[in-house]
This record gives sequence, structure tokens and C-alpha cells, in this order.
Amino acid sequence: MPNRTTVTSSPLPLSISLPPPVSLRLSSSLLAVSLCSFAALCVLLHAPMADLLVYRAEGEAVVHGGDLYGFTVTEWRLPATYPPFAAVLFVPTTWIPVPALKVAFLAGNALLLACLVALSARLAGRPLPLAPLCAATALGLWLEPVFQTVLFGQINLAVACLVLWDLTRPPGAPAKGLALGIAAGVKLTPAIFIAYLFLTARRKEAGVATASFVGTALLGALLLPPASVDFWTRRLFETGRVGKAWIVDNQSLQGLVARALGAEAPGLVWSLPAAGLAAAGLWLATRARHVNGDRWGVLLTAFTALLVCPISWSHHWVWCVPLLAVLLADRRPALALTTAALFTARTMWLLPHEGDRDLRLPWWQQPFASPYPLLGLALLAGAAVALRRHGRALRSGGPQLSARISSASMIR
Repeated sequence: MPNRTTVTSSPLPLSISLPPPVSLRLSSSLLAVSLCSFAALCVLLHAPMADLLVYRAEGEAVVHGGDLYGFTVTEWRLPATYPPFAAVLFVPTTWIPVPALKVAFLAGNALLLACLVALSARLAGRPLPLAPLCAATALGLWLEPVFQTVLFGQINLAVACLVLWDLTRPPGAPAKGLALGIAAGVKLTPAIFIAYLFLTARRKEAGVATASFVGTALLGALLLPPASVDFWTRRLFETGRVGKAWIVDNQSLQGLVARALGAEAPGLVWSLPAAGLAAAGLWLATRARHVNGDRWGVLLTAFTALLVCPISWSHHWVWCVPLLAVLLADRRPALALTTAALFTARTMWLLPHEGDRDLRLPWWQQPFASPYPLLGLALLAGAAVALRRHGRALRSGGPQLSARISSASMIR
């Protein structure tokens, strides 16, 4: 078992193999090249940033009193799917011309990626100096979930930063839980972290997060009463309105099951295992937190949410960034490299998926169509095995041996 006390302050070689000024110049140059390459690619592809256009249309519906859930925009006929509170936050997007708004979102998401890298390092207990932070941001931009988030003009990085910033704040920090509740008010799925806080006996933080989440719903109801009634009584339950669950874009457990069975609506074959997986994932996260601290507890909660959510588009999996940070902090370079390769390979886009061909993939293509949910399931399974080993060590070897095992990473 490796001696954890020998781990350097950063897992990246730039911080230890080169003088700091040289390291910073190289990493800054790498970041500049990465950002310029991405911007040039967006121009060449005429990237529409379709989700950004939906957000802008939501803001316009608020400003002009339109039907928030009655419109569709872009050639893909995309509707609004977030709670009314989110639409209120999107009002400022109407103040900027679309070309300038796209540039602002590109720059903003690049900055948010740097924030997510820094917060991921904080979660892992290995704060990053500026040079490796720049290098990690430059490389992280090309991870498929991050790449798609920026390309579509999505808000996944902002939501992940809100959640991770709140959860990595010191115990007893003022209003801890407030940012988590706001994140849940924007995109609902972060609400699973409120359950995680309750289950890990942090009831004050969970209470603040719950009150914050309820506050966002009440603010939405105050400002947009008809839209709030429409969303909370009807639109919330129309998961098919978000998109087709069986297409390869959907990297949730439901997408995996639908493609494997060749069924557009897997029904109970998916929903019952998903309910069990949600309970098991939260239980594992709670136990992992007691054994190994918040870093694995938070990750297991995040990946549980991504698995059991009816639709988790590939760009929702930006939680791969903190996963990589924790693996590197645990001195697992081979596993981290494999994980990075999986999130860079884009295997789901290499398969034939026009029309309904996603439902007629041969068995050997199924793993390539569902790489992220398979990784999530492997992560939960690995945590279960590690926690079982810890329990056995506690029973047979006493507290000292248990402490030695719990000092190792959750995933072997």
C-alpha cells in the first residue's frame, strides 16, 4: 500500500520537474493554444450553441410575458425544460446580441472549467498551483462532456461549480447549503446532494439547502405564476419532452437499458432498477463519506444522480473532472489515464445513430454506445467492494488495520 504522506502537492509533473516560471509559461501557452483552437473549431463548424439560444428565448419569454413552455427554437425545435426560476436568471442574456453572447459564454465556460478544476483539486485535498491549474484546464477542455457543454452553450459547469464550491466549504461556513439549493432550483438534479447531506447527519446544511431550493420555487411562482403552475404540475413529469431517452446522446441507465433491449420505453425494466440503484448509491455514498471523507461520498452521489436521472445527456457528465482529480490525488495515474481516455474517445458518436438506428445496435456495439453509465456502474461496484473489505478489516483486524485500509482510495 503506498505511503500517502509522500504525495506531492500536485499530481501533475509540470509543478515538480520544471522551474516555476518555465512551468507557468508552458502551461499558459498550452491553455492559450487550447482556447484558440476551440474557438477556431467553433467558427469552422458554425457552432449554433443551441442550448444558449433556448436560454435566451426563456429570458425573452419572461421579459415579454410569453408562454415559457409553449415555444420551441432552433432547427431541432428545442423547448424550455428548466424551472421558472432558471428562466428569470436568463433574462440578462436578452441584453446582449447573439454573436457577443456566444463569445461571452465561451469565455465564461472556460473560466468556469478552471474553477471546476480548482474545486476538484480542493475536493481531492490537493490544491493546485497556477501552472498545473492552467495545464489541467487546457486539457480538460477536450474531455467530451466539457467540450459538448461549451459547444452547446450549456450551464453544466456553472451548476457543478455551485454544488462543489458549497460542499467543499469548511463545516460551519456561513450559509453553507445556500448555493446547493440554488443549483437545485436551476436544474433539479443537484437536489440529490440535499439527501446526501441529510443521510450524513449534516442536518443544518441540508436544511439551508432545502430552504434555498424552496425559495427558488417560491420566487419563480411570485414572478411567473402561470408558468410555475404549468411546470410543477405538468411539465416536470413530461420527461419525453426533454428528448428521446433511447438515443446515444442519453448516457443514463435508462438510455443503456433502452438501447440494449431495443425498446423506446423500457418502463419497469428500467424504473425499478433505477429506484434500487438510487437507494444503493446514496447508501454507498454515505458509508464512503464516513470511511474516506467527502471526496468519494460526493462523487458517488453525483454519479448516482447521473445514472438514475431519466435523461443524462453526455454533456451532463462534467463530473468526470473531479473524478480525475481524486484518482490523481490517490496516485492512480493508470486508472486516471484510462478514465480520461474513456471521456475523450467519443465512442457513442462513432456508431451509426441516424434515425432509430440507436435501437438496432448489435451486442458488441452496446458498450461503445453507453460508456458513461457503464463507468458509473463500475464506480459504484468498486466502492461496494472496497467498503466490504473495510468492514471485514474492521471486524477481523481491529481499528488500526481498518484505519490503514480507509486511508487508501475507494476504488481499486
